[in-house]
Amino acid sequence: MYNQYFHFSELPFSIATDPHFVYMSPRHQEGLAHLLYGINFGGGFVALTGEVGTGKTTLCHCLLQKIPENIDIALILNPKLNAVELLATICDELGIRYDKTQHSLKNLIDLLNQHLLTSHANGRRTVLLIDEAQNLSMEVLEQIRLLTNLETNKTKLLQIILVGQPELKESLKRQDLRQLNQRITARYHLLPLSLNETRAYIRHRLTVCNGRPDIFKESAIRKIYQLSSGIPRMINILCDRALLGAYSTNTHVITPAIVSAAAHETLAFTDKKFPYLSALFGLLFLGCIAAGIYFRMVWPKASHQTAINFTTTYPAIQTKPEIISQLLQPVQKEPLLIETFNTAAVVKIKTFHDWINNPDYSLNAALIGTLKLWDKSIPESNQVDCHYVETTGLRCAFGKANWKDMLAINHPAILEFSLAGEEKFYALLTGFGQNQSVIHFKDNVTFPVADALKYWDGYYLILEPPPTPDGKVIRPRETSESVLWLRHLLNSIDRKTEAVEQPRFYDDRLVARVMDFQHQHQLPEDGKVGEKTMFHLKNIAQALNLPHLEITD
Repeated sequence: MYNQYFHFSELPFSIATDPHFVYMSPRHQEGLAHLLYGINFGGGFVALTGEVGTGKTTLCHCLLQKIPENIDIALILNPKLNAVELLATICDELGIRYDKTQHSLKNLIDLLNQHLLTSHANGRRTVLLIDEAQNLSMEVLEQIRLLTNLETNKTKLLQIILVGQPELKESLKRQDLRQLNQRITARYHLLPLSLNETRAYIRHRLTVCNGRPDIFKESAIRKIYQLSSGIPRMINILCDRALLGAYSTNTHVITPAIVSAAAHETLAFTDKKFPYLSALFGLLFLGCIAAGIYFRMVWPKASHQTAINFTTTYPAIQTKPEIISQLLQPVQKEPLLIETFNTAAVVKIKTFHDWINNPDYSLNAALIGTLKLWDKSIPESNQVDCHYVETTGLRCAFGKANWKDMLAINHPAILEFSLAGEEKFYALLTGFGQNQSVIHFKDNVTFPVADALKYWDGYYLILEPPPTPDGKVIRPRETSESVLWLRHLLNSIDRKTEAVEQPRFYDDRLVARVMDFQHQHQLPEDGKVGEKTMFHLKNIAQALNLPHLEITD
């Protein structure tokens, strides 16, 4: 939702494991080195442990990319298996054929041993990687230990990597697992990021998606580190929700307040100081009760002849009557000066800065105004983003250009303006006047071009129909830009908008609309947009009156 707002090429803080965004902190590099050492020079077991969300699975993906070509790997992601099921899964991963209707523990081990010996003879090695290994039962852990007995006179045939949460580390300390524990040749516990690493992590992900690395204030980064304890997954969740909060409030800088609001929405806590404050207030409350009992029952007896008056005073908050009167009055905006001409009313503002410096000029409002120019429906929620735009059959085209390029585009465009304090505001450009020296915005607001260019940072967003298909047949059930073009064209012909989750997908409802169009034009009603149907649609597309910039010289 906020990608076009911050000019991101993709979501920077998705919790999905994306190698494109991998940030290898010093401790991640050290953990990877331990894993590679265990595979290349060790034997038996390698153990990688760490708290939830510290990046263990990401580290495993990095490991898989660096494993030599002569190594076969069996990856187990669901360790909730018994011994027979585990061996069967290993065989499936390695492509070992077995009778799935009748298989025993012995048969599977024999088949696995034969496969490992053959691979070893061919110069290949085999690695078994088990994720979420803290969920392995004692029975399965013992069976995994026995697998390391598969060996030749000089080398182990199977290298095993166990990846899990700290519970795995504790389980391996059990007395009945001491034989397995002794066979671990490399182990590493992955710690959360430090404050400096958290800062570098956030800026790295922003840079990868072409965003500004300084979107998050230093104080906001410290707040994120405090709330996340340096755990990358929690950092991603907080940053993602903070960016969404900034988008909804039309700001381009993430502050600690925005981070705290994001924590309220996503985490079970917002500040680690709160429990201690609650305990402190509780102790103070009990102390007050004890003091009250003492003064009521003990003190009067000790000083029977002395009268003591305790008076608690607080600083008074004084408010002038005229201020209260002003606060009770309804807020009235200063009326705009309107200068009327023969056919149009032009709003006349003192300066462009004063006009654009208004929270109403948000990206959401500009998108709504643009959709109205295209005669598209607006959702009841009045919340519009580029995903909704696609449901209308249009698409968002975002870019950066100079003023000459904007004239060549010749489409209504949403321009982004930057004011002091790094605030961003958006206005819909609709035309020019007086030999392009005056700029027109929505509602016939005009300013000298030079005044507007002082605050325009070159970024623009236009809504446009997808490119015309290259002549290929558009078939039901396919997903493509051609389907989006087809949907836009039928929306324009029928003058209606169907809200769909996947606008580029040729679904059954769109098939029905195409067949209705074919029926109206005496075409074969097969639901396919072939040569004849495409010919009629393209003729209609050329006749449509698309919005253009209005020139009023």
